[in-house]
Amino acid sequence: MEQLYEKYLTVSTINHYKEGLRLILGKLKFDLLINQYFGNFQKIKKLKDIHKGKKCVILCNGPSLNNVDFEILKDSNVITIGLNKINLLFERTTFRPDYIACVNPFVLEQNKDFFSTTSIPLFLDFAAFKQAGIKYKDFNKNSQLHLLHSSTLHGRFAGDISSSICQGSTVTYVALQLAFHFGFHEVTLVGCDHSFATKGTPNKTIKLESHDNNHFDPNYFSTKDNWQLPDLLSSEYHYQVARETYMNAGRKIFNSTDGGLLEIFERKSLKEFLKD
Repeated sequence: MEQLYEKYLTVSTINHYKEGLRLILGKLKFDLLINQYFGNFQKIKKLKDIHKGKKCVILCNGPSLNNVDFEILKDSNVITIGLNKINLLFERTTFRPDYIACVNPFVLEQNKDFFSTTSIPLFLDFAAFKQAGIKYKDFNKNSQLHLLHSSTLHGRFAGDISSSICQGSTVTYVALQLAFHFGFHEVTLVGCDHSFATKGTPNKTIKLESHDNNHFDPNYFSTKDNWQLPDLLSSEYHYQVARETYMNAGRKIFNSTDGGLLEIFERKSLKEFLKD
């Protein structure tokens, strides 16, 4: 537990001017470079409330994702948002998500071949995009690529993602902001186990010693791949922010994960969620 709180107990000097200047310069660079080349702001703004009043399923990447009946999901015609390396499912099923979100630089780098060739609309973090060594000019201006600007301010929820988002220590939180921007009335999570076999200091970069049993595919992270240990405490805080934001807007988030340890959202089976 001490390790879990370690990052929050660091003594430091808070310089509002320095922090404010860094935020302004980072956002200004993003707006000038990316919006000018892609028309990024306009592309994302056009998606505001595009699915107003509808339902959405967010496909998290925990082991329990293997228990999802993708044929039922496919036949339901409910809109879905896949996360990170969701494409590792594609050899097993003809199901494809409607959107994919990824904000981690390690995952972006490891999955860049898929991201640069897929026709599925992508929502990728701009900073991670650069850290992964990917050049945005390699993507067609008219592609389905949408670059996100991540604010470093914690505990925020972007109801409109065209300006900035908050990562909230998990790409699932990003997907919940996407879903809100799209106008979904009800959203549910599957594959959100909120439990990892590999333990350690939150956000520490490590390499696995054997196959990956933290995700739905044993090859999700190989022994050569870098990945960051989860910050479950921060994730839970941000999930509560998301729950309250949806509730205040007359919307709702459910959890349709088969098992798992996340109890912040009301449980509802995927079958019931799709049927209602």
